[in-house]
Amino acid sequence: MIGRKKEIAELNRLYDSKKAELLAIYGRRRVGKTYLVDETFEGRITFRHAGLSPTETAKGALRLQLRNFYNSLLDQGMPESKAPDNWLDAFFILEQFLKSKDTGERQLVFLDELPWLDTPRSGFITAFEAFWNNWACHRKNLMVIVCGSANSWILDKLINNHGGLYNRVTYEIKLSPFSLSECEEYYSEQGVSFSRYDIAQSYMILGGVPFYLGYMQRNKSLAQNIDDLFFSKGAKLSDEYDRLFASAFSNPEAMKEIVAVLSGRNMGYCREELVARLRHSDGGTLSKHLKALIASDFIISYYPFGEGKRKEYFRLTDSFCLFYLHFKSKINSKPELYWEKNVSGHEISSWRGFAFERLCFNHIPQIKKALGISGVITSESAWSKKADDEDGVQIDLLILRNDNVVNMCEIKYYSDDYTVDKDYYRTMLRRTEILSGMVPKKCAVYGTLITTFGLKHNEYSGVFNNLVTLDDLFEA
Repeated sequence: MIGRKKEIAELNRLYDSKKAELLAIYGRRRVGKTYLVDETFEGRITFRHAGLSPTETAKGALRLQLRNFYNSLLDQGMPESKAPDNWLDAFFILEQFLKSKDTGERQLVFLDELPWLDTPRSGFITAFEAFWNNWACHRKNLMVIVCGSANSWILDKLINNHGGLYNRVTYEIKLSPFSLSECEEYYSEQGVSFSRYDIAQSYMILGGVPFYLGYMQRNKSLAQNIDDLFFSKGAKLSDEYDRLFASAFSNPEAMKEIVAVLSGRNMGYCREELVARLRHSDGGTLSKHLKALIASDFIISYYPFGEGKRKEYFRLTDSFCLFYLHFKSKINSKPELYWEKNVSGHEISSWRGFAFERLCFNHIPQIKKALGISGVITSESAWSKKADDEDGVQIDLLILRNDNVVNMCEIKYYSDDYTVDKDYYRTMLRRTEILSGMVPKKCAVYGTLITTFGLKHNEYSGVFNNLVTLDDLFEA
């Protein structure tokens, strides 16, 4: 298995514990949650079940979920009996099944896509509370793993539950997409030969999601693979955007509307600006939607430099969503060989610049390591400032450090060593001057270039104190 060493160690530690364990694993769709459990516990799962997708169970959802649960019990060795009419009966039948299989050894129950089981007015949570609180938590040899792509449901209904399941989850694992180094390791394992330049582009498109990476064919270039996945007839991922939201949220259209708005501006929008661009009013519903999108790693919230805590911004960070929305019209019209024909064109080149910024924000630990400040406490932010006499200032990334240094980072996705010319040199000096006037006098401002290959040394290149390259971002 690529990566996941820490998660595998934790799973095995919990399995070997001498007490009941309730473990929640969550993360975005296709990130590898089920695969992690299957590979770690191959041959050791006593009972497993996966909920039915809500998009397939619009009518008679409760009846279908209960029947499917009962069928899983039958399929895994339970003698035929009366099918359950409700979740209380279903979990009681599960208890009887586990008792019949109990030899004193560890028993592992794996309930996959748990949020899908909680259909409207089903009483599922109440029944699960009863199962755990009245019976399962007292079985020292029982381990229950619950899993789901609806992160906000896992957090609200289980981990942060204030009712009968309060403080009952004994451990949680949030599974994240692969880093660049893990993508490289995965491609190597699959025999896919990409340069680091192309691996970075694949990350900017697929976001390091293992399931998506698995579609890459070893005998094709990156451009050919992207055409196959998005721009050809029968493209494998052309409908994935809608499926992604349907699997994670009970109100996918509202979530997609917020994400679409946020995709329109690189640094995102404050709440006031966001409300002005949405079709619904400010209030608790919007707060709930934003919280759910943050929990699912689609967006982040942050406070831009110079704003203090007065103005919270929301920024879209999911690479797959950014790519899809940027090229949505092309994906829908499916022009033949679009990516191959336009790989050097303006639209794709422009997209690369913005997408590389997101990649860098997702690899802050690697950037800090390259700067030699892994142990320094920092905060990160984009920054823009209007100026009275000129067009204003925009900084791709500020790293504010508690050792009295601010890294003012310029991010450039370039096909060769980057060259600083006279005009850009003057721009950097002006930005440094403005930023120096805003930070405490004890702080130094370091111009920092984050780019693909390197910096061409000339009379102007000294404007950068630090250099971070693509190879640095591939560090583990």
